[in-house]
Amino acid sequence: MTGSPLFIAEGIFAADIVAECRRRGLLAGAYALRRPRGTTFLRRLARDLAEQRKAPKVLVRRGVALLRAEPAVLRRQTGLGAEAAPAGEILRRVAGMVAGHPPL
Repeated sequence: MTGSPLFIAEGIFAADIVAECRRRGLLAGAYALRRPRGTTFLRRLARDLAEQRKAPKVLVRRGVALLRAEPAVLRRQTGLGAEAAPAGEILRRVAGMVAGHPPL
């Protein structure tokens, strides 16, 4: 939205723009979702099985690989300037920013 005081970049590569946003004075907050890895594995597996994306054996193997890689992904994101936080905390902070309250 043109003229909006906030924008949200979401996804695994969103942390790649944190430093540039900070440099330009655009960064209100940068967060990396931190949730139990087992929960992420089960949610991803249930979604992929329901959508029949690939054979179940492939989905389980891929899910286990992603489960093992998750700590490194989170370290990379925090290394790029994002703060690891649970979903509820991120939602509260963003809602506060939208309401005009500065981040904590």
